[in-house]
Amino acid sequence: MTKDQVLEFLWNHREDYISGAALAAELGLSRTAIWKAVEALRSDGYTIDSLPNRGYLLVDAGNRLDAFSIKSHLRHQELDIRTYETISSTNTVLKQLAEEGAPEGLALVAEGQTAGRGRMGRSFYSPEKTGLYMSLLLRPRLSAYDATVLTVAAAVAVAESIEELTGQKTQIKWVNDVLIDGKKICGILTEGAIDVETGMLQYAIVGIGINIRPPKGGFPEEIASLAGALLPENSGLAQSGNTDQIPAEKRSEDSPLRSRLAARVLDRLMDFYEALPERSFYTAYKSRSFLLGRPINILAVGEEPRPATAIDIAPDFSLIVQTEDGKTEHLNSGEVSVRERR
Repeated sequence: MTKDQVLEFLWNHREDYISGAALAAELGLSRTAIWKAVEALRSDGYTIDSLPNRGYLLVDAGNRLDAFSIKSHLRHQELDIRTYETISSTNTVLKQLAEEGAPEGLALVAEGQTAGRGRMGRSFYSPEKTGLYMSLLLRPRLSAYDATVLTVAAAVAVAESIEELTGQKTQIKWVNDVLIDGKKICGILTEGAIDVETGMLQYAIVGIGINIRPPKGGFPEEIASLAGALLPENSGLAQSGNTDQIPAEKRSEDSPLRSRLAARVLDRLMDFYEALPERSFYTAYKSRSFLLGRPINILAVGEEPRPATAIDIAPDFSLIVQTEDGKTEHLNSGEVSVRERR
């Protein structure tokens, strides 16, 4: 599309104004087509300044979540970023693309999902404009048994990125929830396909959903006591690109939080992925544990909750628990919940 061509060029030449004539010549378009594209981009929320005899300058991406904005902050430029205003589910769509042979490094990023999915077949609440929802396609040399390591790496990537960008302290609830002040602000769903002959993954999709701010009117009643967000409901940061709530040394005034956060999370996750055998994120994961020392219930489908105490996280990221009869168990999968102390 002409609009996309103009946007890409303006993104790549943000250091100075560029004339309509020069734009037209570079892109092989008429000056009228350039003007129409600029007006369309302005309607989409981009701030584009124009001066007589100087031309156009892209000043701000507003609240647009697009590949250009994300990639302008991304170190891993090899990633293929595709963005959507609304999608059924980034994991669902990316799984289809993976089955069709899409290469490693394809990332789908959306402002909202109509059929977001969580663990254990649950839905994942993902309304438009208030969150960040993305999935990354990987093709690791991993057994299905070891796939949890990708979820753990993603959790640490999210936690560290949030802390770096906002200064807020995060915790991680085994195995895949990132919390702030005890409230879940991020969920992670890792899915994949297995080669039945080798037991190795053909591909893995790491899905990440982050609540940037609460939806208008608050979260639905069934999750209201559990869900939280990075920012308060009345914050303008995610809407306008204002970064006053971020420490000055950690902010970029000309870009919205979601684009920077998406780039930071993807970069950190790829850093971990490229050195996956080293498990360099183990200490960071364990140090942020929300469960250690707490009484919990072990939840298994079709069974009564079993009380226990979370006592450690093993190097393979299993949760070590002590049951009420004094026995020690390693949980490699499943779910737990915190219970009240008696």
